Amino acid sequence: MYMGKVVGSIEASQKDTSLVGRKLMIVQQVNSDGEEIRYEEVAADTVGAGVGEYVLLVKGAGARKTQREAAGTRDVVDCAIVGIIDRFNK
Repeated sequence: MYMGKVVGSIEASQKDTSLVGRKLMIVQQVNSDGEEIRYEEVAADTVGAGVGEYVLLVKGAGARKTQREAAGTRDVVDCAIVGIIDRFNK
């Protein structure tokens, strides 16, 4: 699991059918101080996150399991927002 900050959104009129109806957000990975690390990436939003919010991200198989329950369903998602962070307690 990773932490990130939503910095924007993506609009795509042409996309894989498994992405239809999903909100795609641009997320900047951050550390627990809220400082930017690594790079921006696109994540499918499963919790209704907005621009400026800190979020929890999952990648790979965990991201693909967030919305597709049916066995054998093809899904191209590799990164998903699965939580909104209220605060960092250190």
